[in-house]
Amino acid sequence: MASLLAILLSACDGGLWNNPYPAADGGKPILYTAFTERPKHLDPAQAYSENEYEFLAQIYAPPLQYHYLKRPYELIPLAASAMPTVRYLDKQRRPLPDNVAPEKIAFSVYEIHIKPNMRYQPHPAFAPKNAVLTSDALRDIHALGDFKHSGTRAVTAADYVYQIKRLAHPQLHLPIFGVMSEYIVGLKDYAATLQQALKNNPDAFLDLNAYPLPGAQVVDEHTYRIEVQGKYPQFAYWLAMPFFAPMPHEAERFYAQPGMRERNLTLDWWPVGSGPYYLSENDPNRRMVLSRNPYYDSETYPAQGEADDAQAGLLADAGKPLPLIDQVIFSLEKETIPYWNKFLQGYYDASGISSDSFDQAVQVNVGGEAAVTDGMKVQGISLSTEVSTSTMYTGFNWLDPVVGGNSEKARKLRQAIAIAVDFEEFVSIFANGRGIAAQSPLPPGIFGYRNGEAGVNRTVYDWVDGAPRRKTVGEAKRLLAEAGYANGVDAKTMQPLVIHMDTTATGVGGKSRLDWLRKQFEKINVQLDVRSTDWNRFQDKIRRGDTQMFYMGWNADYPDPENFLFLLHGAQAKVGKSGENAANYSNPEYDRLFEQMKNMENSPERLVIIDRMLGILRRDSPWLWGFHPKSYVLQHGWLHNVKPNVMANNKLKYWRVDTAQRGKLRRSWNQPDYWPLGLGAAVLLLLGGWMRRALRRREEQA
Repeated sequence: MASLLAILLSACDGGLWNNPYPAADGGKPILYTAFTERPKHLDPAQAYSENEYEFLAQIYAPPLQYHYLKRPYELIPLAASAMPTVRYLDKQRRPLPDNVAPEKIAFSVYEIHIKPNMRYQPHPAFAPKNAVLTSDALRDIHALGDFKHSGTRAVTAADYVYQIKRLAHPQLHLPIFGVMSEYIVGLKDYAATLQQALKNNPDAFLDLNAYPLPGAQVVDEHTYRIEVQGKYPQFAYWLAMPFFAPMPHEAERFYAQPGMRERNLTLDWWPVGSGPYYLSENDPNRRMVLSRNPYYDSETYPAQGEADDAQAGLLADAGKPLPLIDQVIFSLEKETIPYWNKFLQGYYDASGISSDSFDQAVQVNVGGEAAVTDGMKVQGISLSTEVSTSTMYTGFNWLDPVVGGNSEKARKLRQAIAIAVDFEEFVSIFANGRGIAAQSPLPPGIFGYRNGEAGVNRTVYDWVDGAPRRKTVGEAKRLLAEAGYANGVDAKTMQPLVIHMDTTATGVGGKSRLDWLRKQFEKINVQLDVRSTDWNRFQDKIRRGDTQMFYMGWNADYPDPENFLFLLHGAQAKVGKSGENAANYSNPEYDRLFEQMKNMENSPERLVIIDRMLGILRRDSPWLWGFHPKSYVLQHGWLHNVKPNVMANNKLKYWRVDTAQRGKLRRSWNQPDYWPLGLGAAVLLLLGGWMRRALRRREEQA
């Protein structure tokens, strides 16, 4: 028994008994985090989701990026050596002055100079021996690391032009083609050209270098030009997205070889970038790993920020080469409780907060300010919060004969529902207060958003005692009666009013949210019929306009009001125009003002127009404006340079880990308790002694 105890104790000595990582990785500058869902697309021409950008923004290097520390958000060069220059031309392509009226500008020409000596990650596409691979050569290949040969090369301006051409590739799902085809000169015709080329020779590799695009031209090895229709100041924001990162033509040709797709050897699975990291391991059922690009040396930590950044320690690494972490390990976590427990044990460096763990992690004072609990403070855990440039909304389908259209009857029905559905209560119950009720499509931080009384939606709220107060249910019932549905009954048919809503809300918490929503409608005696479906079916119904109400959200592509207000632009309707206006909302006056506002620089004149547009939207109520989420992130004391930045997805390269502190605290938090082993051994010893005495007595009696 004593020897058994010694063996058990020795097994627990000399390391952390519950450490999920190899002991050899201790002390290395590795960031440990988690993901909950496999990204569907890692091809920069196809990716458009937040969980996809969490990886792509670290791998690809577009021309521009957002300054990590400065607020309001500021575009700065990333791969570009300087901010792009912009020239304006008239219809005859004659130069125009910079201060010319927007309506006189026929073309805007962006000239971009990229930094010299940038190089791609190591990749087998750059090895000549992998240019032609037989089925025998691919027999034992299942990941990029299985290739014996790899290489790299310098990034050129032609690679940026090649990626722009890919935005029209007929064999890809291209989420921004509709928008870009309206701006990049010749892109719509270019898509038709590629489609015809593929039709003529469907089995051949579609080499985009063989087809010139008028709106994207190479000037020299490090310079290229993009030509857009009219004046479109927001185009600079697009240049900070992976859509406009470089793509080496060798990568497409490499992955197009027979047998590659069957082994998941595609750009969607194994991206090829020139950013600070590359995807070195992709096992979406277990973990995904980003490793430092050994050829990345074109960027340093910023030396300037906001007034309080130096005091907060956010400038301590100024001037150091990026990235500051060598590897990022994402582990799959399907359940929130194991994720949370591993964070508390120090095995994840940062964490969001689930509803189950909110009270353990956060306390809210009487003023509504959130801070970590005393238990979190003891562990050195801190909290970062920021309102996201996002909006979660419920839309009415403008094509529906009951809830849609510009009639006074439908408008008052929508207004009554908007008053009845209490999003302050929703945020309190289902988001632990992590959000603010929306007054319009515009979230805080976007030009045109107004705080206080000036920003209140007077259709839904009154301003009382210095704060917005939702109008009463009695007011909602009055509007409902004026719409012809007194007590929730259609005055013409004498049938109860039933509203149908399509949603993808399933899984944990989905039922309770939908039950809550039904109760909101019951306040005004309206029945809500919820039709839950899967994502693909839901998207199909939205495209066909086969909905009455629906629940959706929008994350800003860039911090400009145009990127939210276009969601209600008639020309962007989902039905018939394949735009992002899922409500199919149409108001001629709003559309006219949008066309006037969209290409203006931020100015008092632009603000006046935005105010008028928001007034129209609040009156028409094409959405229940919903809420703007507020992000809460916890981080351990050993993780440095963390500052919330809802626009910069490439933030991991700025973070730094104090590995010595992490190792010390992990050991102190995860030491095994030996007393149960000792107690168990003692019990075994006593039991053994009792059995021995019992056997001896039996032998003596015999």
